[in-house]
Amino acid sequence: MRIREYTPGDLDALRRMHATQGFGYPLPDLDSPMFVSKLVLEEDGEDADGGSPRGFTPRGREEADRSFPFTENVLCEPRVTMAVLLRLTAETYLLHDPGAGTPRQRWQRFLALHEAARRDAAARGLDDVQAFLPPRIARAFGRRLARLGWTRDPWPCFSRRIP
Repeated sequence: MRIREYTPGDLDALRRMHATQGFGYPLPDLDSPMFVSKLVLEEDGEDADGGSPRGFTPRGREEADRSFPFTENVLCEPRVTMAVLLRLTAETYLLHDPGAGTPRQRWQRFLALHEAARRDAAARGLDDVQAFLPPRIARAFGRRLARLGWTRDPWPCFSRRIP
C-alpha cells in the first residue's frame, strides 16, 4: 500500500470508483485549481484484488495458469483503490447592525451586498459557498436564503479542526 499525489493517469480509476459508488453527483473537475490536495491510495495487485493478480478474471486466471504455471510469482501492477480530494469552499459570515434602519431597509441592503458577494465569489473562481446559521435564526432566515437560491444540503455536514 502506498499513498501518493494524484496524477492524470489515475483519472479512469477515479471515474470507475465514483460511478460504482452511485451517489448521484457528477465527478468534480479535478483540474480545477480549487482542488488543493488530491491523494490516492495505491495497492499492489494482491492487496487490491484479494490475492488475484490485477486484471485477471477467472477466465483470465485459467489462461494465465496454462501460460505461466507459477502465477503467484507474476508481478502485479499497483492500482488505485481509494482517493481523498480536498476542494476549497468558502464559509459565509454576515455581520450587521440590527439597529441600523428599518427591517425593510436592512433587507434591501442585504440584497445588494448579497449580489456583490455572489459576483465576487464567482470572479474568484469559487464553485459554492456555505452558510452555517445559528439555530435561533435558521428557520426564518433560512427561508429568506432559499428565496435567493440557497439550498439546504440534505447531506449531513461534518467538520474537523486541523491542528
